[in-house]
Amino acid sequence: MRFKNIYDRFATVSAVAITATLLSACVTLHPELTSDSLLVANGTGTPVLASGETVAVGTAGLDAADDPEIWVDPMDKSRALILGTDKKAGLYAYNLDGTVRDFVPHGPLNNVDLRTVYGESGSFTLIAASDRAKNGAALFTLTDDLKLKPSGFLPMATSEAYGLCMGTTADGITVIIIGKNGDVVQAVYGETEAGPSGEIVRRFDVGSQAEGCVVDDRTGALYIAEEAKGIWRYSVEPGTGATRVLLQGAPSDILAPDVEGLALLVDEDSGLSYLIASSQGDSAFAVWQVAGETATYKGRFSVFPGNGFDAVTGTDGVAALGGQVGPYAEGVVVMQDDSDMDGEAPTGARARQNFKIVSWTEVKKALKVQ
Repeated sequence: MRFKNIYDRFATVSAVAITATLLSACVTLHPELTSDSLLVANGTGTPVLASGETVAVGTAGLDAADDPEIWVDPMDKSRALILGTDKKAGLYAYNLDGTVRDFVPHGPLNNVDLRTVYGESGSFTLIAASDRAKNGAALFTLTDDLKLKPSGFLPMATSEAYGLCMGTTADGITVIIIGKNGDVVQAVYGETEAGPSGEIVRRFDVGSQAEGCVVDDRTGALYIAEEAKGIWRYSVEPGTGATRVLLQGAPSDILAPDVEGLALLVDEDSGLSYLIASSQGDSAFAVWQVAGETATYKGRFSVFPGNGFDAVTGTDGVAALGGQVGPYAEGVVVMQDDSDMDGEAPTGARARQNFKIVSWTEVKKALKVQ
């Protein structure tokens, strides 16, 4: 059953009402509405602690929180936001203290990314999220007071819009959507008098279910996570077609399927780039130093309970940003937590999901990254 049919069947005005109705009726939930992650106490990587967490997404009792992204004002790095999808309901903007700044009740949005668009009249932040019901990219911009403004839609039909990432090519800003079956479509963003446009410039197949992707704008590398097989490196330039290299296979000692979110962080002190992948099968995050066609494995970390926050387990999407991000001097890593609990309680029944915030400084210390 396609996700749109599932969503239409269960969607009501209130996500809480959905949950209450289903539970009171003892209805067996469709697999799309429940997490396939294992309930574990903590992951298998080197321990780090979260520095903060967001308010849980509004849809309770279902597999809802999915993918985060991080925005920082280039002119004032004390101003920063975490974007996060509730894949049953819409898109959140969180302050760095975890409070909700804004929410757009758009419907089922899965993955989210952003880029700065430069034009004759100035620049603005373009946010794109994969819309599983409409099968394409829902677009948003940020207002001056850091609220989310719906700004259009790019039809980019795949088997079902699932993964999404953005990047830059010789032709400008590009949007990449990965269908649930691993079919990929890439479009170049444009603007017309009628609104935003997306020219389809490439289609190819990963091979099986895939979701996480990220573009390294400095080198032109496009990384895609094939959930059961590992991480592939492509070029973001459409003319390269489906040419690819396997960065890391799965299952392995480094990646335990499902291989989910991917993130790229540029460390401002060293100038080096790091690829971070969420290894959902053992609740860990693998890290590589990447530079073009080279990738040097640096280790794995997991978010353990501490500092008043529960562990990150069954993780899905992940985002990272180097340099100052609000109070974080060297940057942050933000990841979905499949089972958000009160305080440092061990993992239990999934009543809610949220996003955890980890200082990049702590990750560097844990993995002895220079």
